[in-house]
Amino acid sequence: MTLDTRNKQKKILLTGPTGFIGKRLLYRLDELGYQVRCLVRQSETLDLAVPLRHAPEIVYADLLDPDSLPAAMEGMDAAYYLVHSMGGRSIRQTLAFEQKDREAARNFLTAADQAGLSRIIYLGGLGDINDNLSHHLASRQEVGRILQSGKTRTTVLRAAVIVGAGGAAFEIVRYLVERLPVMVCPKWVYTLSQPICIDNVLDYLTGCLEAPGTAGWSLDIGGPQVLSYADLMRMYAKVRGLKRLIVGVSLIPPRLSAHWVSLITPVPAGVALPLAEGLRNTAVCRENAIREMIPLSLISMEQAICNALAEESEGPGKLLSQQACFLPGDLA
Repeated sequence: MTLDTRNKQKKILLTGPTGFIGKRLLYRLDELGYQVRCLVRQSETLDLAVPLRHAPEIVYADLLDPDSLPAAMEGMDAAYYLVHSMGGRSIRQTLAFEQKDREAARNFLTAADQAGLSRIIYLGGLGDINDNLSHHLASRQEVGRILQSGKTRTTVLRAAVIVGAGGAAFEIVRYLVERLPVMVCPKWVYTLSQPICIDNVLDYLTGCLEAPGTAGWSLDIGGPQVLSYADLMRMYAKVRGLKRLIVGVSLIPPRLSAHWVSLITPVPAGVALPLAEGLRNTAVCRENAIREMIPLSLISMEQAICNALAEESEGPGKLLSQQACFLPGDLA
């Protein structure tokens, strides 16, 4: 991507800059020339292994403390809402997230409306409210509705599994396939979804800033393939040149699945539980309007896995380059 000097005049508030998506988005916005203000809590540290072109402004605030937000919003043109309270170390912490998400979204919207922001861009989850959604997906949908209920025009992007190095979904796949030649899994591994590469997620997130037609819309985003979690695991095994057997069985409750995942992978049970519960819901794009609003080349899941492996620097599956991936044409 090339630097657009016009973007230097646009001031962007980025919430969640220490997270899997937020930190990547910070680098992308910096590449595009935006002035970025990062909202972090006092307990957080924004560690940047690779220097940015322009050091971001740091403001300390808490979405659950409405009095801390006006100063964070002052002078901003648009904001990214990339926070949610799902993801405690334990299952007990995770089950308390819905009320916090609701309160944080309301506080943020009130502050945005008062500050006169032109846009909010929110990344939520795929799923229809009529499909008996998991608590996690239902909460993500509710946050989107709250953010779209004010004066500020809010774009809601809805994604299923996001594949990228360091993301919980990818790390679960990576560790399970690397460590277990035979995987006896819950039947949710066969539920269909439309995973998307992290790079394409960033393309859409930044593209929304320059596409006025996306303002106020709820838009599904997905990759070019409809797959199950089992399909992703088979793809990973193929990319790595591994032979793996996957067997799905019934009667494995989500909590047991979460504890099993936390034993095999570095993903804690408090993060694995909402992922496991969410995988009971089919998560396939029901419309593709964003593909006309923001045209781009969608990355295949095979290539997304290869990209993620190339980026990993430690742990199982360490690869130094994409040439180590067993994709057609990569190896002679």
